[in-house]
Amino acid sequence: MSRTTTGSPQTRSPHAPSQAVQHDESVLSHGLKQRHLSMIALGGVIGAGLFVGSGAGIAAAGPAIVLLFVGAGALVMLIMRMLGEMSAARPSTGSFSVHAEEELGSWAGATSGWMYWLMLCAGVAAEATAAGAIMHTWVSFIPAYGWVAIFMAFFCASNLTAVKNFGEFEFWFAAIKVTTIVAFLVLGVLGILGVFGNAPGTSHLTGHGGFFPTGAAGLAAGLLTTISGFAGLETVTIAAAESDQPSRNVARAVRTAVWRIAVFYIGSMTVVVTLVPWNNPKVATDGPYVAVLDRLGIPAAGTIMQIVVLVALLSAMNANIYGSSRMAYSLVNRGQGPRILGRVTRGVPAAAVLASCVFGFAAVVAGIVWPTTVFAWLLNIAGCSVLVVWSIVCLTQLRMRRRLEREAPELLSVRMWGFPYLTWLAFTAILGVFAVMAAGPDGRHQLAGTAAVVTALAAAGHLKQRRDRRAAKTA
Repeated sequence: MSRTTTGSPQTRSPHAPSQAVQHDESVLSHGLKQRHLSMIALGGVIGAGLFVGSGAGIAAAGPAIVLLFVGAGALVMLIMRMLGEMSAARPSTGSFSVHAEEELGSWAGATSGWMYWLMLCAGVAAEATAAGAIMHTWVSFIPAYGWVAIFMAFFCASNLTAVKNFGEFEFWFAAIKVTTIVAFLVLGVLGILGVFGNAPGTSHLTGHGGFFPTGAAGLAAGLLTTISGFAGLETVTIAAAESDQPSRNVARAVRTAVWRIAVFYIGSMTVVVTLVPWNNPKVATDGPYVAVLDRLGIPAAGTIMQIVVLVALLSAMNANIYGSSRMAYSLVNRGQGPRILGRVTRGVPAAAVLASCVFGFAAVVAGIVWPTTVFAWLLNIAGCSVLVVWSIVCLTQLRMRRRLEREAPELLSVRMWGFPYLTWLAFTAILGVFAVMAAGPDGRHQLAGTAAVVTALAAAGHLKQRRDRRAAKTA
């Protein structure tokens, strides 16, 4: 059997999907190249959350936001290394969801897969809404929701065509974002050295209340915002299954993504808090990048960053529609959802693409009609979803690594660092984030809603697992 599906028969666990399901995944096209995957991995860590959303984290934690990004970045590096190890050994459209089902059971595959789908679809809604608002400020005769409809229709149509079109869009979107980040870092370093005026030194790091101006409460408030900024990076392991050489390509993409996380996120936050006071109102309202460029005297800084943020939003929409449709397709092919979503047209899971877009647009409507209830609830659950997924990734990798070492060590072209100690450290860190959330009333509400959804998905997956076992015994 080809290694471009979910694995070879001799290394499958008792929970592995059937041979038919593995064959079904092979009908998807393989139009992505190494350059596409490299840019998808790179673009996945550069979104509107970095350009704009990080301002809320800075306003909450002050200069100490750098430490939060160091911690969150280290956690993401470990998670990506685990995903890289598993996906290089066994590439699959369902990525971590397939691996979880094989190693832990249907409950884990269904929970991680549908939680990730929910997170991506909610992201599509949020990104479309923000992109529509930006376009409305430029072309006011079209209402914001009109722009949302245009964007949704365009990216739905593009994802219904060959997968290489998705790859090309992401390649150029990511190229724009990377160029912006590099230019920002270069300008920022020059600003710190005093090229654009007086060098700030450490005045903004030690003044205005010090490095920890809001204390532990501020760090806790900025924690989830910081972690959520990294959500979506997992899409590269989903896309790898549709590339020409899945194992080799995903290994390369994951390796390069790790150091870029440190450079882009941690470097950017260091530049921001060094050049601009953390309590500057522009940091939260206009975004930290605009605040820095204004500080350096760069003309039309606000307009430049609005364009970049729009590109980041559209890139995230494109990637989230792609990732959610492939995850839904994989889940359905494993008997974890309505079969109609498994229909493939010209190598594309068209039904799953349409379902993801419809759900995303329905969430946009909910944001208009019930902004503080239904939409807020959806976004809260989506914010916790990545933590649920990452925790299952840790448990899956612990089991899969040991089994591969026994049965097929030649498949371990990428290996998790410091196994199993760093895997357990990452899992413990995720539990720590949950504990921090539980300490505050808002966090407890998020956890309660997430727990309800997780319980329902896990129960449904467990029932399927029991049915499969009974069927196997009967056979």
